[in-house]
Amino acid sequence: MMRVLFLGRKPVAAEALIHLMDQKAFEVVGVLTDSHLAVSPTADVARSLNLPIYSFSDALSAMKKGELEFDLGFSVLYWRKLRDEFLTIPSLGIINFHPAPPPEYKGTAGYNLAILEQLEEWAITAHYIDEDIDTGDIIEIASFPIDAERETALTLERKSQDVLLNLLKKVAKQVVDTNGQLPTIPNIGGRYISREKMEAMKEVKPGDDVSRKIRAFWFPPYDGAYLMVGGVKCTLIDNFILEQLAGPNGSNMFKDT
Repeated sequence: MMRVLFLGRKPVAAEALIHLMDQKAFEVVGVLTDSHLAVSPTADVARSLNLPIYSFSDALSAMKKGELEFDLGFSVLYWRKLRDEFLTIPSLGIINFHPAPPPEYKGTAGYNLAILEQLEEWAITAHYIDEDIDTGDIIEIASFPIDAERETALTLERKSQDVLLNLLKKVAKQVVDTNGQLPTIPNIGGRYISREKMEAMKEVKPGDDVSRKIRAFWFPPYDGAYLMVGGVKCTLIDNFILEQLAGPNGSNMFKDT
C-alpha cells in the first residue's frame, strides 16, 4: 500500500481526496491545506475521515522529525512552492495537477492568458514537482475546447474542475498499474508568470481590448481588470459581466429584444 500525502483546498481537491480514500492501493497519511484561509472544503473532508491535517510549516517540521513519512504526494491546486523534505522524502515524488497546458503556461495567470490570447483549447497537466515552479516532467495532459470570446477567468476555472478530477483519477490508476513508475516527457521551455506580474497585467492601459481584459480577469471576489480613479483601484465590469450576474432568469429593461 502506498502512503500518500494530499495537498489542496478547493472543492475539486475535496472530491479528489474522497476518490483517493476509496482506492485500496493508497493510504492517505495526511492532508496539507491552506492554513491562512478559514474555509477549506478539503479540510472539512479530512476531518470527517479523521485524517491528520497539516499546515505547510507543521508538515515540514513533522518530516524533519521523522513523524511524517509518505511515498507519494498528490497536489491539487495547492498554492505554495514545495521545497526541502517535500522533494526528498517521497520515493515516488509529488504529482501536481496544474490548470494550464505545458510548457508554455507556467506559474499563475493561465486562465487569464487563455482569454487574452484567444485560444481555442485549454488543458490540465499532471506533472512531477521539482525544485522550480511547474517545470517537473510531464505525466499526462488533458485538453478540452474553449470559446475565448465567451469565457471569463471564472467560467474557465469552473470548466477545468471536471477535467482535473478525471485526470487525477486516470493518473492515480496509472500509479497503481505501474507501481509508481510512470512514463514522462520533459517539461522544457515556456514562460513563467509570477503573481506580481499577473496583478500588474490587470491594469487597463491605452490600446487594450477592454472588454477582453475585463473577461480575462473576472474572478470575484478578487480584483479584476481595473483603472485607478482618484487613487482608488476600481474593478471594471461591462454588459457581458452584468448579464452573467443576472443569470438566466434575470432581465434587463434597457436591452433590445
